[in-house]
Amino acid sequence: MTGPRRPSRPGTRTPETRKSEARKPGKPGSGQRGSPPPVSTHEARPRLFYALKVPPEVAEQLAAIQKDLRGNWRSVRADQLHVTLAYLPGVDPSKLDALKKLGDMLTQTAPPLSLKLRGTGYFPNEGSPRVWFVKVEAEGLEELAAQLRVGLAELGVETDNLPFKAHITLARKKGAAPRVPPKLLESGWDAGAVTLYRSHLQKTGPIYENLAMFKLRGELRATIMSSTESEATSIAALNPEDTA
Repeated sequence: MTGPRRPSRPGTRTPETRKSEARKPGKPGSGQRGSPPPVSTHEARPRLFYALKVPPEVAEQLAAIQKDLRGNWRSVRADQLHVTLAYLPGVDPSKLDALKKLGDMLTQTAPPLSLKLRGTGYFPNEGSPRVWFVKVEAEGLEELAAQLRVGLAELGVETDNLPFKAHITLARKKGAAPRVPPKLLESGWDAGAVTLYRSHLQKTGPIYENLAMFKLRGELRATIMSSTESEATSIAALNPEDTA
């Protein structure tokens, strides 16, 4: 038979006190249970990309064809639709200012782009697709993307090293899902700016944060010649000696 419990002296750690302390969260970095998780690679080296944002009126048209998706397709939200110019899978945060300066420098001479939507397709192929997209075309679009990649290489910033194919991702496949028949679109828009985004991964899909926007300030190229100039150019190309 045990006797009455003696009162503990001030500062004495009783068994009850030790149990209470064990339930308390540990200090950050202490390694105890309850400590915050270490910073992830995604947070330490953010995923960034340069892109052309799809305007609301075009996004509404694309959202309409997304309704034909069935099964385990995950549609991209209308306000998140874009044309990627360069994707940077993991960036040193100290490079952010340089990336903004690069965007500002390249768009000083690059003119606004007149983009046209074309047909839909699948990546990497229709047999085992992971992405459903719509193709995009525009004069000067490939040149702008190429200049961005050159500038990024000079900064020592890595890209995904994939060949540039202008497109808008409409949905990503997350399991068994039927294909959508090909669709042709004839609409488009005039893009007047390039945006630098940060991609935040979420369970429901990535969310894009606007970090900077760069207005396309170059002069539009002259694409129309008079019939006389066009005819003279054609003759000179065929027989330059006769037109000298």
